[in-house]
Amino acid sequence: MHWTDERVELLKKLWSEGLSASAIATELGGVTRNAVIGKVHRLGLSGRAKAPAPAPQRRVKPTRAPSHPLRPQTTAPVVRGNTALATQIIPLAVIEERPEPELRPIEEVVIPMSERVTIMELRDHMCRWPLGDPGREDFRFCGSRVGPTGPYCSHHASIAYQPVLDRRRDRDRERRTARA
Repeated sequence: MHWTDERVELLKKLWSEGLSASAIATELGGVTRNAVIGKVHRLGLSGRAKAPAPAPQRRVKPTRAPSHPLRPQTTAPVVRGNTALATQIIPLAVIEERPEPELRPIEEVVIPMSERVTIMELRDHMCRWPLGDPGREDFRFCGSRVGPTGPYCSHHASIAYQPVLDRRRDRDRERRTARA
């Protein structure tokens, strides 16, 4: 496709009227939108009157009256009329409250300051349980002999780790109460 003088004049006219490149391409025929944009830039036709874009109209939903008047909630649903084919309402199972597990204080065993160690004194066989605020100067680690469970002494390991059987038992109990 060649840009003839007539087609260039028509392009200039349509561009100044504010038509889009797609609309101009359709009007000219046999030319793409990108070809129109390229020719506009080569001709230096940057300033043009833009067609005012219609403002998007917002739909306003009509307000309507509620289909039923608001009623205060009652504890039991009210069934009126013929109930022979009505679905039976089964109350939800009452969830029994479990007693809170007894929480042991974290510091049951008082470790004398002389047995506590700094990070520089900490060795492989010493308990790594932190004691105090790490930002303070008196921050130390437990330093007791580690047990077979890992980086903590037996006392601190009992605080840090929950036995697997207890977790399973709690999870199974929660599933049973959810199904009931």
